[in-house]
Amino acid sequence: MSAPAIRAREDVPTTQDAFAENPDVYKTLLESTRAIPWQIDWASMRFAYIGPQIEALLGWEQGSWRTVDDWVARMHPDDRERVVGYCVSQSRAGIDHEADYRALTRDGDYVWIRDVVHVVRNAQGVVDSLIGFMFDISERKRAEEELLRLHRELEELSLTDGLTGIANRRRFDQRLAAEWRAARRSRQPLSLVVLDIDHFKQFNDAHGHVAGDDCLTRIATMLGGIAKRPRDVVARFGGEEFILLLPETDATAAWDLATECMVRIEALGITHGGRDAGALVTASLGVGTAYVDGKATARDFLQAVDARLYAAKRGGRNRIEVL
Repeated sequence: MSAPAIRAREDVPTTQDAFAENPDVYKTLLESTRAIPWQIDWASMRFAYIGPQIEALLGWEQGSWRTVDDWVARMHPDDRERVVGYCVSQSRAGIDHEADYRALTRDGDYVWIRDVVHVVRNAQGVVDSLIGFMFDISERKRAEEELLRLHRELEELSLTDGLTGIANRRRFDQRLAAEWRAARRSRQPLSLVVLDIDHFKQFNDAHGHVAGDDCLTRIATMLGGIAKRPRDVVARFGGEEFILLLPETDATAAWDLATECMVRIEALGITHGGRDAGALVTASLGVGTAYVDGKATARDFLQAVDARLYAAKRGGRNRIEVL
């Protein structure tokens, strides 16, 4: 048995007919959504309409939205120039667009809004009006900001030594590359101080790895107190080796700082007493200063200074060797 044919009855109006006969249907639908509809007359820059939902969202009465000046005045000052300039330029060009910004509430708080704008042209192709919807995107923005915060936190963790809390090798490599380029441009000196704790394996054998971790952390904290300019970097280079990146630091200043490091490490008074070591923990240091020019690379410089560290170790430890 075949299915009966379905025909539209001529006496039943279509949806389009219903809207045409009763424009209030449009208004009812618009005002029942959470989105806030609005219309602006382009010539007068006045609101022809804005949905009553605006009062529930921002607290401003529906009738208080008279001109675009009211819209601009209720926008966060930090967003105003960017958003207004963009929306005006796009509207003049007859391009539909959208913009995110913070809208001021009557209580003095701010709500994140996404404005979706459609440009209406007349028969001659001239902009006649703007029609749009405002959406509350505060929850979305909070989620985005939280994701961004977590991303930054993870990025920071990826650049930080987990034990000592100072920069790790990855961050040092990034900063060395950046400061090498800066030194090439500025012709300012760039210095490195590399230090290694003397007989650290014997220290761990004598006192245990927990004490070894505490030793590394105390020395890292002390080094951070010496190299404390904004662009200085103190990093754990690996194991018991640390490195200081010192932009715009000449050879004399680098030597003085290396000497201070050596003196302060011994002044910490960390008992060593391991085989072949002295009574207190000490360090050997390599120091170098570069004026970046020619074909030399940051890697070449780093290797040369690191070689001076091992020369200090071969020379008896607890000493400084200069490149």
